[in-house]
Amino acid sequence: MRQAQAALLAASALIATTAIVRPAVAQDVPAATEEAAPTPPPRPAGTLAAPPVPVAPPSLPDRLGQVPGTWDLSRDGTNRRCVMTLVLDSGEAGQRLRFPAGCRRALPVLNAVAGWLFVDGAVRLVDRNVRPVLDFAKRPDQRSLVAQAEGGEGYSFVPLDIVAMRPADAVAAPETAPANPTSSSPLQTAAPVPAELQPAATVSAGPAPGLYALDRVQQRDTCRITLDGSGGGVHIVRGCHDSGLEVFDPVRWRYVNGRMTLTAKRGHSIDLVPSGDGRWRRDPEVGTAFVLRRVD
Repeated sequence: MRQAQAALLAASALIATTAIVRPAVAQDVPAATEEAAPTPPPRPAGTLAAPPVPVAPPSLPDRLGQVPGTWDLSRDGTNRRCVMTLVLDSGEAGQRLRFPAGCRRALPVLNAVAGWLFVDGAVRLVDRNVRPVLDFAKRPDQRSLVAQAEGGEGYSFVPLDIVAMRPADAVAAPETAPANPTSSSPLQTAAPVPAELQPAATVSAGPAPGLYALDRVQQRDTCRITLDGSGGGVHIVRGCHDSGLEVFDPVRWRYVNGRMTLTAKRGHSIDLVPSGDGRWRRDPEVGTAFVLRRVD
């Protein structure tokens, strides 16, 4: 009997203990769930960092060889402008430049310009005595040049397509191109050279030796000259009625890189470029028209 009572008391104690422990465990589970914060989903790899901003290529030259190409000259505060081509060929005043004849009317300051130089990291347009006409300096944005004429008016000089703006591999391509032009090479995909800088020889053959007539604006055949073969002598045909040509007095000619050059007895020269149908016009077109026409 006593053993049965003892067993009954032990069973009652065990039941009471189990009842006490279970609520405690049940209360602990939600607490643990509240403390554990949900793991956020990982961010896409593309949103971890913004893509790098591409660096704009330089547009202003820092040495002489980067200047050649087309430039836009304009007078500040007006719509007067001129697109000109600067080349590395040496002229009577520094390096040569070319621009349409109408530029002198749009920008009279060009009447005094005969060439260009590269001085102190910027372009300088000079007169026949190599004195500065427009002495440019770099603007803070490093995208254009600015100068002030003697009269106080301001001018901007903006590169349009110059050597400095082309990829380095495109500039180096002519020096490293393979000897076989038909072989495939990445260098052959370089940026094309603007039409103003391409040799005219790729479009037109050189002048044929023989007899040429000089045409002016309203007068034709004012004078005739003969060109000897292979870029030799020049002879004025008797009966010339053009005083300008007689004063110029050309004695020899040559053809290089698409340009015909007539050289006078005193050493100065003029350049001519093909204009079609056997004609050659003066370039740049300054002063009175000067066109040589092949006479059959």
